[in-house]
Amino acid sequence: MPDSTPTPSPLHDVHVAAGAAFTEFAGWTMPVRYSGDLAEHHAVRRAAGLFDLSHMAEILVLGPDAAAALDAALLGELSTLAIGRAKYTLLLNGGGGVEDDLVVYRTGDDRYLVVANAANREVVVQHLRDRVVGFDAEVQDETDDIGLIAIQGPKAREILLEVPGFAADDDDPTEARFRGLLAELRNYRFLRAKWDGHPVLVARTGYTGEDGFELYAAPALLPRLWDVLMSTGRGSGLVPAGLAARDTLRLEAGMPLYGHELTALTTPQQAGLGRLVRAEKAADYVGRAAVESPDAAGTRVLVGLQAEGRRAGRAGYRVLALDPDPDGSGPGREVGVVTSGALSPTLGHPIAMAYVDRDAVDGRLAIDVRGTALPATTVPLPFYSRKARA
Repeated sequence: MPDSTPTPSPLHDVHVAAGAAFTEFAGWTMPVRYSGDLAEHHAVRRAAGLFDLSHMAEILVLGPDAAAALDAALLGELSTLAIGRAKYTLLLNGGGGVEDDLVVYRTGDDRYLVVANAANREVVVQHLRDRVVGFDAEVQDETDDIGLIAIQGPKAREILLEVPGFAADDDDPTEARFRGLLAELRNYRFLRAKWDGHPVLVARTGYTGEDGFELYAAPALLPRLWDVLMSTGRGSGLVPAGLAARDTLRLEAGMPLYGHELTALTTPQQAGLGRLVRAEKAADYVGRAAVESPDAAGTRVLVGLQAEGRRAGRAGYRVLALDPDPDGSGPGREVGVVTSGALSPTLGHPIAMAYVDRDAVDGRLAIDVRGTALPATTVPLPFYSRKARA
């Protein structure tokens, strides 16, 4: 029988020392919280949080035809991506459903780093290997050899600029050069660096709705790098943050999560990601005919819901219509389902994302919270934006 023992993070001992509570997630033992969900969430919104994302999957696609192979494999047009930039995109199935959402970094002319969700590691690797057949390209699963931590929040760059030991990995391998490049690094760009002489890819990406950076490095390097980041940033409000805070942060920012807002049965258009479908893309790709079909819009669409009080709808809760249906049925019929929900720490009221029948979106709605229909209002996504805060 296969070993079902969860894989510990390379930072496991660090988390134990910090008093973390753990959960099993996608075959990994990961910290779910340290001081508390609310404190960690607020720290990321107000200062900065440090996340262990070692469970994410890192996959290399390389070879002379790597760009063409990814154009055929994924929704995005990766051949137009410049070296040093990243793109958010989707892996679709033939019916236009989402097999996973990905961030792809172009690290060379014939080299890409594909970052997938932990639960979909094997699925994404197999799909990519199947789809590069016929191209001069290969797929390498490097998850076990690449670790990932993220510093997120309005003070993330300020803290990272103060961390000792970083140097640029170019023809001017100095700390001053690194700080200059980091200060100018824009969203969805990355730079090659070294920390204490070891390679680190520093990307201005994240999934919290805040500014921040993701740091890719050898797993063995992460404990020392984590400790230096914490000692540097603690005075600026940096705290370790777990998966619970990461979930409420991405929910407030209206960011979809695979297995909740994204599934193999939902199309990009239903999930509010229709902007990723580009009719002008030259290459054919798996799922293209389906997502360019008029039927891709589906009968249900992802919406944001907000309510009053303290009781929040959770994933799987029913969304009800409070208005009578034109066909004569009364109020209280089911018109949707919640995919993610929580009492928003930042906004102070319940929020949820839900798939709702298109003809019911503009009507009066409620969420069935354990047998009580709590009125909810449809609102635009995201619920929270740092730009609006500024």
